[in-house]
Amino acid sequence: MSELFEPGTINGMILKNRFVRSATYEAMANLDGTAKGKLLDYMAGLSRGDVGLIITGHTHVNLEGQAGLRQLGIYSDAMIDSLKQVSRTVHENGGMIAAQLAHAGMRGIGKDAYAPIGPSDVIAKDIKKTSAMTIDDIKRTIKAFGDAAQRAVTSGFDAVEIHAAHGYLLSQFLSPFYNKRYDDYGGGLENRARLLIEVYQEIRQRVGKSFPVMVKINSEDFLEHGFTVEEMITVAGILETLGMDAIEMSGGTFESGKCIPSRGGTSKSEDREIYYRKAALAFKEKIKIPLILVGGFLSYTLTEDVINSRVADYIALSRPLIREPGLVKRWAAGDRSKASCISCNRCFLTLVTEEALHCAQDKKRHPHVPK
Repeated sequence: MSELFEPGTINGMILKNRFVRSATYEAMANLDGTAKGKLLDYMAGLSRGDVGLIITGHTHVNLEGQAGLRQLGIYSDAMIDSLKQVSRTVHENGGMIAAQLAHAGMRGIGKDAYAPIGPSDVIAKDIKKTSAMTIDDIKRTIKAFGDAAQRAVTSGFDAVEIHAAHGYLLSQFLSPFYNKRYDDYGGGLENRARLLIEVYQEIRQRVGKSFPVMVKINSEDFLEHGFTVEEMITVAGILETLGMDAIEMSGGTFESGKCIPSRGGTSKSEDREIYYRKAALAFKEKIKIPLILVGGFLSYTLTEDVINSRVADYIALSRPLIREPGLVKRWAAGDRSKASCISCNRCFLTLVTEEALHCAQDKKRHPHVPK
């Protein structure tokens, strides 16, 4: 049996294999952020597809941090019953689940009292003017992440993941492209990383040492004057020292042109599928905690090689599981043909037109969901 299908452990959390469903915005919640049947059915399908760990779509830790409509919420204790339904559904279908904790920062969709805030008064492409966060705003946000993590524990989740990638709030603070502050949260890398570190420390204090805490971070921003691979490795080393349990590596922002997190199109060459191989190799030279690698995986042989050669410890998939939730199960059964996803990115257009995530290439939604 391939190492891909051997169990893995992240701070006591035992996963059936080395596959992770990377956080993917489903737009399947109610408008108030509570879960509904469509989302629960989708999570059940992923669980039956034998994904080792499912990471929820980004859950907003407060209302000003909401990134999109029908986004799953974790911003209030009123969400707990809803969140329990999500974790219970996954567990009943044989899966494990982590809640991704997120704040959109300058990409927030709120208005008035919940208007977007970020590290600086920055105006970037497609972003309206943002208010620079005060120290009180920062303290309030750190507490919101801690409260959300505590709700995840209460709601039966197996782990949490801090979203610090893709140009959302914590990523914005890390990146000099967005962060123009001159106080203790801006300037050099030590200051730019301060908010992420304080968010992690708050979460760890709330959930204890034995509860798995992970972080999703950019390999780099692919922006001039953006977050770099070298800075990523430095931040990862600090987090490792502080007790972070695993790191998921991604890359890019909405301003990164062809190097956005979900790049369009597929490569004819398998060895060019993986977006962040070089960054992962550099990471592995210095960081010992588990690495979850996302970005471009479509071929079984490539995923197997990445695990066998110790480039990463876990493989994270997003778009391939939108079209084919049963992909991992199919590969485990011996059908090792390439994922049917063609990376056209039309699935994300469905979030607007159809009010729920699905593969636009399939006339019938989710035909590969295991029964």
